[in-house]
Amino acid sequence: MPEQKTPLTRRKLLSMIGQVAGGSVMYQAMTSLGHAAESSYTGPIQLGKAKPGASVVVLGAGLAGMVAAVELRNAGYTVTVLEYQNRAGGRAWTLRGGDSFTELDGTTQTVGFAKGNYLNPGPWRVPHNHHAMMDLYRRYGIQLDVFNQVNHNAYVHSSKAFGGKPQRFRHVSTDFRGHVSELLAKATNQGALDAVIRKEDAEKLLAALKSYGALDKEYRYAASLHTSEYRGYDIDPGGGLMDRAKASQPIALHDVLQSNLWSQIGAGNLTEFHSTIFQPHGGMDMLPKALAKDLGQAIQYNARVTQIAQNDKAVTVSYTRNGAPQQVQADWCVCTIPASILAQMDIQVGDTMRAGIEALPYGSSMKIGLEFKRRFWEEDERIYGGITNTDLPIQQISYPSNDYMSAGPAVLLGAYAFENTNAYRFSSLTPKERIRLAVEYGSQIHPQYKQEFRNGVSVAWHRMGWIQGCFGAWNDTLREQHYDNMAQIDNRLVLAGEHISFIPAWQEGAVLSSLNAVQRLHAKAAAL
Repeated sequence: MPEQKTPLTRRKLLSMIGQVAGGSVMYQAMTSLGHAAESSYTGPIQLGKAKPGASVVVLGAGLAGMVAAVELRNAGYTVTVLEYQNRAGGRAWTLRGGDSFTELDGTTQTVGFAKGNYLNPGPWRVPHNHHAMMDLYRRYGIQLDVFNQVNHNAYVHSSKAFGGKPQRFRHVSTDFRGHVSELLAKATNQGALDAVIRKEDAEKLLAALKSYGALDKEYRYAASLHTSEYRGYDIDPGGGLMDRAKASQPIALHDVLQSNLWSQIGAGNLTEFHSTIFQPHGGMDMLPKALAKDLGQAIQYNARVTQIAQNDKAVTVSYTRNGAPQQVQADWCVCTIPASILAQMDIQVGDTMRAGIEALPYGSSMKIGLEFKRRFWEEDERIYGGITNTDLPIQQISYPSNDYMSAGPAVLLGAYAFENTNAYRFSSLTPKERIRLAVEYGSQIHPQYKQEFRNGVSVAWHRMGWIQGCFGAWNDTLREQHYDNMAQIDNRLVLAGEHISFIPAWQEGAVLSSLNAVQRLHAKAAAL
């Protein structure tokens, strides 16, 4: 698979805005693009009591569906949940050794990971400001680990710069910040900013730049022990009669700029990636398992919905379960089936809701988990968690943020292509070929790959038959035309899920959408 220039995605654009203009401007841009990740959640909802005998059918046992089912059950509704798969959780999914799944073309993968190892092929991290998710973890007693998003000892990599040799994040980050600080200090000292900055502010700015960029007393960014406190030393400070500390040599400004590696160091500025970030201990499916246990027999698995009909009195859902056709009737319906699947079904909704369902495309995503014989990234390179970014089609390598320094096999995320052509190109290949390429590309960053590789697994979301895509890919035009229509209650049915939110592709969006939907549905039911 030949390398291809990666397009400017919304995430890259936001990262670049954060680099140049700072967090507040970036957050405004995130809001306009529908990616603002700060949650509006303020606490558990209180629905009040349902009318005697009231019933609801919930379609889908992902997070949105199960949260809706729990809240409505707690309010007194009789709840039935229909789930297409033989498990709960939807995209909040964890793959472990022995698990198997089948793609659209019938290709089946069986996971070969050692006991205790796993891959989260869908959501894999939860920001601290996703308040509804954090509250659910607290309520259900889910143990959390800290997810290491930004590791200054991980790499940034360009196949076209520095002879293809990966660079430490801390080197590029410190050098970029230092050189830019020196340039701004020169402009300030030479009066180039007199028209926009007061004299007393210029003095404070110079002091700030000196500290921020690790500049010397002449406001120069140059090799020194002080600079090395930020970017690392060639010889670290020691004790006794050990060799004295030796300063490292910064990368020249020209080389930093031309490498384009500066574009890979700003992701941590996005609010969704601010520390602290979490992951459920043992896998992302810990919460879905707890919710499913709470709901018990209310969930019917292996239930494939074929038709949704409704009138002024009730909703009737036709489905097949283990090959047998069945029906369930309820007063109300919360439908969390992804629009990518719902558009292919026989559903009785108004023209405006149908138009939105049919118009909403689903974004691409592909992940590859690679298991290695040992944690060579820790043992050989002192990388403990975090992410290496690269211009290669694999785009990211993420190192596990748990079980540090443990012996035996370990799994890292060997590729994560999101919302771009790399995801589609990888998805067009067989799982075996995807994994082979991930090892081939990854070995350009970690030469240990080929010798240490054990096995791998790949999930291409457009090839998952139960969703056929990763997330609702809204843009401004589509939102203006269809979003409100899709979010409205259509007679006795309401849609919920990350695709009915302004935080697409995040679990928080699914939960907030669900909570808002059940509150509005309950209010309508109470008013009748």
